[in-house]
Amino acid sequence: MNPTAPALTHIQIVAQELQISAAQVKSTASLLDEGATVPFISRYRKEATGSLDEVAVMAIRDRLEQLKDLDKRREAILASLEERGLLTGQLKTEIQAAEAMARLEDIYLPFRPKRRTRATMARERGLEPLALWLLEQAAAAHPDGADPVEKARPFVDEEKEVPDTDAALAGARDIVAETVNEDADCRDRLRQLFRQQGVITSRVLTGKEEEGAKFRDYFDWREPVHRVAGHRMLAMRRGEKEKILSMRILPEEEAALAILKSRFLANSSPAARQVDQALEDSYRRLLSIALETEIRLELKKEADEEAIGVFAENLRELLLAAPLGPRRILALDPGFRTGCKLVVLDDKGDLLVHDTIYPHTGGHRVAEAGQLVEKLVARHKVQAIAIGNGTAGRETERFVRALKLAGNPVIIMVNESGASIYSASAVAREEFPDHDVTVRGAVSIGRRLMDPLAELVKIDPKSIGVGQYQHDVDQKALKRSLDDTVGSCVNAVGVDLNTASKELLTYVSGLGPQLAGNIVEHRAANGPFGSRAQLKKVPRLGPKAFEQAAGFLRINGARNPLDASAVHPESYSLVKTMAQDVGCAVAELVGNDTVARTLPLKNYVSDEVGLPTLQDIVAELIKPGRDPRQGFEVFSFAEGVEKPEDLTEGMRLPGIVTNVTNFGAFIDVGVHQDGLAHISQLADRFVRDPNEVVKVGQKVMARVMEVDLKRGRISLSLKEES
Repeated sequence: MNPTAPALTHIQIVAQELQISAAQVKSTASLLDEGATVPFISRYRKEATGSLDEVAVMAIRDRLEQLKDLDKRREAILASLEERGLLTGQLKTEIQAAEAMARLEDIYLPFRPKRRTRATMARERGLEPLALWLLEQAAAAHPDGADPVEKARPFVDEEKEVPDTDAALAGARDIVAETVNEDADCRDRLRQLFRQQGVITSRVLTGKEEEGAKFRDYFDWREPVHRVAGHRMLAMRRGEKEKILSMRILPEEEAALAILKSRFLANSSPAARQVDQALEDSYRRLLSIALETEIRLELKKEADEEAIGVFAENLRELLLAAPLGPRRILALDPGFRTGCKLVVLDDKGDLLVHDTIYPHTGGHRVAEAGQLVEKLVARHKVQAIAIGNGTAGRETERFVRALKLAGNPVIIMVNESGASIYSASAVAREEFPDHDVTVRGAVSIGRRLMDPLAELVKIDPKSIGVGQYQHDVDQKALKRSLDDTVGSCVNAVGVDLNTASKELLTYVSGLGPQLAGNIVEHRAANGPFGSRAQLKKVPRLGPKAFEQAAGFLRINGARNPLDASAVHPESYSLVKTMAQDVGCAVAELVGNDTVARTLPLKNYVSDEVGLPTLQDIVAELIKPGRDPRQGFEVFSFAEGVEKPEDLTEGMRLPGIVTNVTNFGAFIDVGVHQDGLAHISQLADRFVRDPNEVVKVGQKVMARVMEVDLKRGRISLSLKEES
């Protein structure tokens, strides 16, 4: 095969599928092959891609990889067939024309090396000619009318373990059954039947009713394949894995057999009746099992993609949550018997003080706890108090609000999901080698209030708690999607080169763990970076890495103000020219809304720079280094409502969306247990996708519909009362 042909074909396929031009796909593919990252391509190479966004660039990357994998499998199959002397011109043409992995495997199936089957043993006994005669007679418009029993007599042979004609015909039917199973067109038609008319049935296993109560919805479930939602598919698979449920995915057998009969039977002769028996055997013993397995895998893949998409969307909202910004913070990790771990952080997030208070154990310790908090707030001029929302969170909030605090610092409940994971991690041990997990956890809570993105990148995204069946999905695909999401968020916000942690720098375009570590070590040894150009002095950070990373790194207070913006260094000379044209210095142009808006951009268009890049440059000149995240808003839960027992039907409460799934949204209303607003209760109008209405971190007013204390369930609604 011509090695250049597949690439051209791939580009055309992807362009057609994504409904963009082949030129856009080709340019994007070239940039990816050269080592450019998705954030860099979408932000700084808009002229080359036709202004494709990150979603489109990732779609091109992923689909091209799938097509390359298909080609690898195609080449492996061709090599195998050629090596065994089985490759014909017709077969090669069919293999090269296959556009999907399933079709490719169907074509290869009859030639794939296989273990000994009933059919292979029948062939070893010399029964293949009889099987071929049965197939020919069954497919003939005018069969010769010979009796299959008489045709079978010459094949009776005790030495070959064919004692009589019944055994001979049974062996021939086994060969027919395998032949039918390996018919590519037949499998393709049946595959469509499974897709279009298949039905998923789920049943509880006998005696598992009590143990599997959480799967009660699927104890007697029936649903068409084409309607099954991803989260239901994953739920049934989990129930099956835990040996609570049994699940089947099959169409009506009559419809499947009708397809086989239309393919292999043209009459009702005695030979056709033998083939008919073989068709039923082939479907029940071979085809139905193989295609059910295949459809299970397809539905699992689709459910995985759906769940991973939900997780990625939730993670994006959480990472891009509004930061409070640099503040002096007192953070509390609440607890009842073990006390509340307390830390004070400066406006850079560095640890100043740590202690433990016991505001919930009664006696003199309550007064001591209050005095210490009041003293630390005054001494360190604390501007905000962060309280973890876990056990004893609301009780600790009530305790703090009752104190007389100097300067009236804002008091904020902080989602602490994953803080315990961070506190026991290698990252936390490296940051705080002399402190235990309780101190590290409290520090993480405080830093999350300052900058959620900078702190959450230190935690495995799967531990943050915004996923849907995240442990059941393809872990490799999940990791890639979440890494893409974290990288997208980090590069969209930009990173302060002189304060960023190694973990945050790792996600910057073009860097990675090794270069991020080298940057931190260089910073520690040589002091803060004064310019982006100084990055070139970092060991192993070459021109390519600099090109990919520089635009996403910020140096506040740098001599060149462009170093604090998203303007890429490759465009600095262009900005200098713009400033000269309007008669001012670059420093006077940066942040000058009036002048920047009057720049005649068409005058600066060249072969290297087009209007999209020029428009981005002007946007940065107007608001250099702008943070795309929303401004911080103080939020408080309802006073006096701290546990599920405090809830009553009809009560309206402020809440924060903690997780969005395909079936609804989970909302924290301050009672240590999230409530669920089903998708039907998210809006007065019909909603297909919960993300149309709510996002993770969104503040809402929820109405209590039902509280089931026994099952630990809270049902909420965001709809207006009718």
